[in-house]
Amino acid sequence: MLASASFGSSAVMAQVVGNTPQVLNLIDDTAFFGDTFEADNEGATFADRFTFSVDATVGMNLDAIISSISRSADVGLDITGLALYGEGDSLLSTGSSLQSGAVDVWTITYNNLGEGDYYLQVSGNLVSDTGASFGGAVMLAPVPEPETYGMMLGGLGVLGFLARRRKAKQA
Repeated sequence: MLASASFGSSAVMAQVVGNTPQVLNLIDDTAFFGDTFEADNEGATFADRFTFSVDATVGMNLDAIISSISRSADVGLDITGLALYGEGDSLLSTGSSLQSGAVDVWTITYNNLGEGDYYLQVSGNLVSDTGASFGGAVMLAPVPEPETYGMMLGGLGVLGFLARRRKAKQA
C-alpha cells in the first residue's frame, strides 16, 4: 500500500513543469522573460518565478506584461495567473487578464517598490501535447519625488502668468 501511495504521489509531482526560479537580468531597469515547455505535457501545470532586486534609494514603479500565442484555445498553454511577491513570499499585487483563448495577455502594475527582493509568478497549465511558450517584459521606473511635482507646477504657473500678461498687452 505504501509503495502504491508513493508511486501515485510521484506521478502527481511529474505533472508540474517549468524552469523556476529564474533571475531577471535587469538592464536599465527593464528585462524580458519567459519559458518554453516541451511537447507531451498535456494537463501539466506550471508556476514559474522570475526574481529581481530593487537597489534604488527611491521607490520604483513596476509595469509588466506577459502573453502566449497559439493557433487556438485548445492548443498550447493557458495562463491562469500573474502575481508580484515581496519579502517573505508576501503577495503584493495580482495581475489582470486582458485576453484569454488562442492569445493570452496579462498585465500587472505596482507603485513604489522599496529596496528589496521580489519575484513575479506566472501560473498556468498546458492544454495540449504540443510544445508551448510564454514571454513577457517588465519595466521599473523611479517614482517622481515631490520636488519634481513642485517644479512642474511652478513652471506651469509661470507659463500661465506669461500667457495672461501677453494677452493683456495685446488688448
